[in-house]
Amino acid sequence: MDIIPAIDLLGGQCVRLYQGDYDQAEVFGSDPLAMAQTWADQGRNPAAPG
Repeated sequence: MDIIPAIDLLGGQCVRLYQGDYDQAEVFGSDPLAMAQTWADQGRNPAAPG
């Protein structure tokens, strides 16, 4: 099984939305490129086809 991470962006930051609600966004990173690089360094590929 492949797990492909996704990055939701809001205001240029990486966020986790609670049930898709923008008013309940939890910021977990301010640099989307750095977040993708971290995942790639861990062996994940955010651009991999489903």
